Formats: sequence, structure tokens, C-alpha cells
Amino acid sequence: MGSESELAGARAESDHRKYPGPGRPDCPICHGIGYIREDVPVDNPRFGRVVACTCMSDQLREKAARELTKLSRLEKLGEYTFESFSPKGKDRLGEEQRASLENALHTSQQFSEELNGWLLLRGGYGSGKTHLATAIANARIGKGTATLYLTAPDLLDMLRGSYSDGSIAFDDLFERVRNVDLLVVDDLGTENDTPWAQEKLFQILDHRYVNKRPTVITTNLPMDEIEPRIRSRLLDGRLVKSIDINAPDYRLPKDLGYYAGLSSLGDHEGQTFGSFDSRHSENLEPEVQKSISESLGKALAFAQDPKGWIIFTGGHSSGKTHLAAAVANFLQSEGRPALFVVLADLMDHLRATFNPASLVRFDRTFEDVRSAPLLVLDDLQTQGMSPWVREKLYQLVDHRYNARLATVITTSLKLEELDDRLRTRVEDRRLAVQAALGAPPYQGHGPKSGKPRTHPAAEKRRTSKPR
Repeated sequence: MGSESELAGARAESDHRKYPGPGRPDCPICHGIGYIREDVPVDNPRFGRVVACTCMSDQLREKAARELTKLSRLEKLGEYTFESFSPKGKDRLGEEQRASLENALHTSQQFSEELNGWLLLRGGYGSGKTHLATAIANARIGKGTATLYLTAPDLLDMLRGSYSDGSIAFDDLFERVRNVDLLVVDDLGTENDTPWAQEKLFQILDHRYVNKRPTVITTNLPMDEIEPRIRSRLLDGRLVKSIDINAPDYRLPKDLGYYAGLSSLGDHEGQTFGSFDSRHSENLEPEVQKSISESLGKALAFAQDPKGWIIFTGGHSSGKTHLAAAVANFLQSEGRPALFVVLADLMDHLRATFNPASLVRFDRTFEDVRSAPLLVLDDLQTQGMSPWVREKLYQLVDHRYNARLATVITTSLKLEELDDRLRTRVEDRRLAVQAALGAPPYQGHGPKSGKPRTHPAAEKRRTSKPR
């Protein structure tokens, strides 16, 4: 006669054959059935309720992870890995941009390993933030982590669809999203801005914030445009690691350079510091000659350390556009993106985006200008502007003023002639350097056209700069 343990084992095996189930055959609780009735008093609302046995926990977790992976729609993004990410970017990428990409890659890899807190990746279109966010998701799925990756619009569409899709109830899906081991929300800010969408997105992120659930978010929005309740949580440095990626659109063909179709810097490639004529041969008044020399010096200093703003004022053909272009060309030659736009042309670009046939959206174009690492705004005028143009110009200038983004402005107006809202910003000496050229119109007596010369000060800095 067998021992008591042998008999128990035989009964368990017999029960499993009699009642086959997904549980473990040797489980002493369910004997392989996989489910049990809750052990609660008769008057308890859960009396008689069938729940999964504890022996099923690993299996259920794996099943849930597979379902989340399917919802993530990552099948076509499998090539987005850390190994396939290029931190060197493309040709003509400057040191600051390469360092930005390398920092973003290193931080994303570290987050993927530790899976602690939140990671916020901010950058323009094609800067690499989606690649890195997807790489994190793919890496964690490979390690068996329950992961959900969706763009913000797709996430909300999935929740809306659960109201009519009988395969999964809204409440169940909502809880899965709130509590999944890793949630990746790509392109925050591109979702429909309805009260329902705002509320659901906030509820999800607030729950994960309170419970410190690992979360990755990407966005191309400035922080001041993110929904205030979500923004306050993203600004919490105790939980959120925020990375700004300062790189151009990787998808653009390299021969188009930065800001293809928007920047007119190519029209000014001959206007460098070397080709600038200081006009000593014209016997100008000493004060006039001094204004030219001082403006050149200020332009050179700004190009070597482009922080804050520089405002070139003066009459038509006095040299202010040449110096502004020289700054942009100098930085562009070092691989640092520079956007050069004439104000009137910029407004035409923005208006054209409203054409149904336009391939470029207004918000993308406007954001490219607002957030450019260096913006040259040539020929600033305010007379005869429509209210729409005046408002867009103010929004542009105000954003760059508050964000302290490097900006070059030229205008033939006196500063007191500018719109009051603009004047208070360009006259702020804490941020803006004034360079007034008091010269008469240039008559072309300086260096002849041809290969542009390099100004000695710029050449000295370029050859001595470590690479």
C-alpha cells in the first residue's frame, strides 16, 4: 500500500485527467484545474465567484504581455533598436547635435536597463525620439516586460473603440493601460484636444505618476503648450528625466540641408565675414565708420558664441543683412543648423500651408521656425501688417524671447517704431545686443565677387577649435 503522499499525488493526477485545465497538475490548491472558488462567507458578494488559481499567475502574466504587445502594433517597428540608431546623424551635423543624440541614446539605454521613473524625449520632427522610444519598448518586450507602445491618438482611439468592441471591456482595457509595467506614449500633443481625450489621458498619466509606474513620453511641443496638469507632472525632476534632442530631421535628404524649402540662406552664401566690406576706402564720417566696425565686431562675437539676440538696425543696403547672413553662414559651416528667413517670405510660407494641396502642415512649419536653434529674421517690418500676421509675428518673437533662443533680427525701422509688444523684447539689454549701422547705402566698392574670403578672427577660431 502506498504512502499518503503517493495517494495524494495519484488523486491529483486522476483529478487532472478527469478535470483537465490550464493549471499545474501538481498544484495542491486547484489540482490542475486552474481556477477555484473564492473562500468567503455566504453573505459575501464574491461568494461562488471563480478566480484564477495562484499557479496560473506566470501564465496569465505572459498571456497579458502577449496581448499588450499585439495592441502595441510594433510589428512594423522591429528594426527600431538601439543598435540601428545612429548617434552621428547625417553629414554636416555639428558637435552640439551629435552630443545631443549621443546623450539621448545613452539615457534611453540606461532607462531601458533600470526601468525606473519616467523618461521624456523632446525634439523636432525626425530628430530620433520615436526611434529611441520604440527601441526601449522592443528591448523590454524582449526581456518579457509587459509593455504597451502607442501614439497618443492611437491610444485614445483604442479606448474609444472598446465601447463598441466586445472583445475587451473599456474598464478592463483602461486598467491595463494604467497599470502596465511599461507604457510608451509617442507624439503627445497630436491627439484630438477634446475634453474626453484630455481627461482620459490625464487619468492614465496621473495614475502612473502617483504610483511611479515606468513611462516613456515623446513630444515635439514646447512645455508651455502641453496640457497644464500633465505639464506639471512632466516638470517633476524627482521622477522625470527630460531629454531635449537638438538635431535636424533625419528623413530629409542630406543635400537639401537644414530647413529645406523654408530657409533662404542659400541665396546669401557669398555674404560672409570675409566678404564684408568695412568701407574704409569711402572716407565716411568717423561716427559712421565706427558704427560699421562695432557692428562687425558684435556680429563676430555673436557667431562665436550665439547666445541671446542681436539686433541689426540701419538704412537700406547699410550692411545689416550681410552681417546677419555671415553669422548664419559661419554657424552652418560648422554643422550647426541656421534658419534664415525674410519676414514677408515667412508669412507667405505660413499662409501657403492652409492650401488643401499643401504637403506641409501649418503647425509643423511654425514650430520649425519658433524652435530653430538659430533664427535669422531679416527685414522686420510692422507697418501695413494684417492682424493675423501681427499676431503670428508676436507669437514667434515672444516664444523665442521666453525660451532664450539664439535670434538675429534686422530692421530698417527705428526701434521706437516697432509694435510695443515687440519693442519691449528687442530692447531688453539683458538678452539683446544692439548693433546700429549708420552707413549710407552701399555702392559696391568693396571686395569683388568670387570665392568668399574668411574673416581672420573667424578663421583663427575655426582652425584652433578642437574637433
